[in-house]
Amino acid sequence: MHEREGFNSKLGFILSCVGSAVGLGNVWMFSWRLGRYGGAAFLIPYFLFVFVLGTTGLMGEFGLGRAKGKGSMAGIKEILKDKKIAGASILSIIPTLGVAGIFLFYNVVVGWVLKYFSMSVANNFRNISVETYLDSFLGSGQTIFWMALAIGITTIILTFGVSKGIEKANNIMMPTLFLVFIILLIRALTLPGASEGIKYLLIPQWSYLLDPITWVMALGQAFFTVSLNGAGMVVYGSYADKNLDIPSSAVNTVFYDALAAILAAFIIIPAAFAFGLDPAAGPTLLFITVPTIFKSMAGGHLFGTIFFASIVFAAISSTINMMEATSEAFMSKTNWNRGKSVIFIGIISFFIAIPLSLNMNLFGVFSDIVTIYIAPLGTLIAAITFFWVYGVEKARKEINHGAKKPVGKWFESLAKYVFVLVSFIVIVLGIAYGGIG
Repeated sequence: MHEREGFNSKLGFILSCVGSAVGLGNVWMFSWRLGRYGGAAFLIPYFLFVFVLGTTGLMGEFGLGRAKGKGSMAGIKEILKDKKIAGASILSIIPTLGVAGIFLFYNVVVGWVLKYFSMSVANNFRNISVETYLDSFLGSGQTIFWMALAIGITTIILTFGVSKGIEKANNIMMPTLFLVFIILLIRALTLPGASEGIKYLLIPQWSYLLDPITWVMALGQAFFTVSLNGAGMVVYGSYADKNLDIPSSAVNTVFYDALAAILAAFIIIPAAFAFGLDPAAGPTLLFITVPTIFKSMAGGHLFGTIFFASIVFAAISSTINMMEATSEAFMSKTNWNRGKSVIFIGIISFFIAIPLSLNMNLFGVFSDIVTIYIAPLGTLIAAITFFWVYGVEKARKEINHGAKKPVGKWFESLAKYVFVLVSFIVIVLGIAYGGIG
């Protein structure tokens, strides 16, 4: 067996977890959902869910990883086998399959982001019809190169290991991301007409709180934005120091993840209002609305380049976690070394993702299967394994080890009953609404 790697510092661990949590969902999904479901009204259920359920889920996944000193697949399997639970091998692989599936289709989208970053650097938005370019690009042969580049960047980072690869990359990318967001925020808020967007974000449209869909989408956003999938945060927890303050780390991860989403919204929504664009444009917000904004803005070339660079950072920091969860499981099964395992996973992922790049219908079906069924099921399996099978009292003891402010007895009911029940409800709602994450 190879000696297990680890993070060098609590800060490095937190920044890596924030990097995993802060992804395209914070910028792409959060902004248009905020625009579509009532502006500030959407924030009320979102904050409730993310700070109560998000922190609970993160503490559980960090604790599971640290308790067993293993990633999701090996750790869950060990706990289930100790209790002689039937089907341990099958159940334990589901969270890893979920995150591996996300990694495949997510890299296709990261490829789009890289392409748009290259176009912003070359100032090409001025030379194209932003509204029609996306349709001509999606599904074309060009997307394969950009998807390969996305996987290649992540693969190279992971070959350096946990402290020299994952931690070092996030120590650079996350502070830079927030600095860039602040620069863009100042620019967006000073645009003529941006004040209407600010009002939209700050003045709640209370009627939206009477619509169940607002709460459903806020729940989905809260659950998926902090990378709860039963694998990614478990593997980071397995690399954590035994004296790491898990409750503090979970709260910090949720706080900075939510902050990134809010900053992105306060960049995009006021700018959309300033240029008379639809803040509720849906998934096209990032690839049509945003380029249109920078195309029209004074200094748009510079700010567009900075913006898409920040999105690259957000996206890559998430794929690092997804690929690490997959690679660690592969390493634990084969006992291959890190370099060999990561490169193998990278190559296999590239070939499997090619059809997803070329066929948008297949992309949609595949991403729906993974995000509606497999990944939420992975969250539920990890939660039941840790809070029920392993034992909620032992789980709380593990979570409190090294904590300056230990969680009380109340946490046991919250984790064992509320969080697990809501995890199941997320699956049901995802199926009913055709996806909420």
